[in-house]
Amino acid sequence: MVSLQEQLMKAGLVDKKKAAKVHQDKSKQKKEALRSGTVTVNETREAALEAQRRNAERARELNAQRDAAAQQKAIAAQITQLIKQNRQAKGNGDIAYNFTYGTKVERIHVSAAVRDHLVAGRLVIVGQGETFELVPRVVADKIAERDASLVVRVNKPSAAVAAEDDPYADYKIPDDFEW
Repeated sequence: MVSLQEQLMKAGLVDKKKAAKVHQDKSKQKKEALRSGTVTVNETREAALEAQRRNAERARELNAQRDAAAQQKAIAAQITQLIKQNRQAKGNGDIAYNFTYGTKVERIHVSAAVRDHLVAGRLVIVGQGETFELVPRVVADKIAERDASLVVRVNKPSAAVAAEDDPYADYKIPDDFEW
C-alpha cells in the first residue's frame, strides 16, 4: 500500500522538500494539540483544586459559626446558673424601686433593707428574660464579663461609707486651691 504522498512524488507533482515540509507541519500541529490538551488538563485540575479550596474555606467558616453559637449557648447557661445560685430575696416588697432597662422605666418592689443595699451598690439588678433578679455585686461583675447587657443597674459604692472612715473628712479642700 503506497501513500498518497509517495504517489504524488512518483508523478512529479510534489518534490521531497515539499513533502518533508508538510510532514514537519503535521508534526508541529500534533505537538501543539497535545500541549494545548495538557494545558486543558492543568486548567481542569486547577479549577478542581480551587473548588476544593473554596469548599474547605466554607467548611471552616461554618465550623467557626457553629463553635461561636455553642460558645454563646455555654455563656448563657453560665449566666443562668450564676443568677439562680446567687439571687437574693427582694424582701416583702413594700417599697417600689424604679430603674431604667433599655428605654423603659421598670419597677420592682423591695424591702427597705434591700433598697438600702441597692443604693449602696452591694446588690445589683440583673435582667433575666422578662424578670429581674437581685445578685451581689461580685456576681454581677462576673455576669457583666460574659454579657454586660444583662446587668441592669450598677450603683457605685457610695462615698458616704468611705467618708465615715476618713480622719480628714472634716477638712474640706477649697474649690480654688491650686497645687
